Amino acid sequence: MTIHTDTAWILFSAGVIFMTALLLGVVKWQKMVTSPTGRAHPYIDTAHRAALLYSFATGLIAAFVELSDWPAAVNLTAAGAMVLLFLVTIANYTRLGLQGVTENQMHNPPRSMQGMLAVLVLGEIGGFLVLLCGFASAQL
Repeated sequence: MTIHTDTAWILFSAGVIFMTALLLGVVKWQKMVTSPTGRAHPYIDTAHRAALLYSFATGLIAAFVELSDWPAAVNLTAAGAMVLLFLVTIANYTRLGLQGVTENQMHNPPRSMQGMLAVLVLGEIGGFLVLLCGFASAQL
């Protein structure tokens, strides 16, 4: 079975994110073993879980890319935006966990956080809406 190139790239991204989750599992385990409480920092925990969930979400996104009616460039742009934002989010959680400086990044956030949250909302929801409409156009 041959899949479209745009779908292949998104599935590859899902694999990269899943590998990231597996590696973060090792980091989490190492932090748990060396911690006096036996726990990893909450953001290491969050990064690990987010990577696992985002990897499967990216696999789902690949299915919508494959079955969308839109041109490959539109599908890849919409899906790529979501994948990029997933990766940035995982990286930020990992950074916060390794630095150990906070247990809640939303407590007294910098002003720039509102802009970043707006980008996340628009990129993730907007990107999926594009794919969902492309799927509906082609399949319903």
